[in-house]
Amino acid sequence: MIEPRTVPDERGWFAETYKKRDFETEGIIFDFVQDNHSRSTSRGILRGLHFQKEPAAQGKLVGCILGEIYDVAVDIRKGSPTYAKWVSATLSEENHAMMWVPPGFAHGFLTTSDISEVTYKLTSEYSPSHDRSVRWSDPAIGINWPVVNPILSKRDAEAPLLNDVDNNFVWEGKEKDVSLNTNTSS
Repeated sequence: MIEPRTVPDERGWFAETYKKRDFETEGIIFDFVQDNHSRSTSRGILRGLHFQKEPAAQGKLVGCILGEIYDVAVDIRKGSPTYAKWVSATLSEENHAMMWVPPGFAHGFLTTSDISEVTYKLTSEYSPSHDRSVRWSDPAIGINWPVVNPILSKRDAEAPLLNDVDNNFVWEGKEKDVSLNTNTSS
């Protein structure tokens, strides 16, 4: 989780959402090459779980600038001690929080407000030939989504289970692992 310092005054507030030196101090050492912005116009829209396989893997710095989302990242690095485990956070216009989703993790979010806008900085450009999805409801992952019947795209509704997806990430034991609490299906 990244929680920028917000400076409020009578006009509103100001926050630095990205400063390369501060991120490098925390071990997030990537160059961002693409920014995305999505708008969801209904509560209960679920986007994900998405990732790009190597050699076009993406790290994502995700924030919600309007409304609120339930943001999730799943470790999909085969052999990782946290393989198929997930982390989640509420990101909103109120808390200004962001989530860093490293390469090797699938990402998805659920809108929990009537309208939401999500921005994310990416470490690799979009590559349709490397783009993959994991089913949002995969029981082997067991994400506790705060919705029973989300609104899904056809792609997300038909996504394969984690064990069946074309995924070439392998944990080598060298990466600095995410220090967030991980969740399991139990």
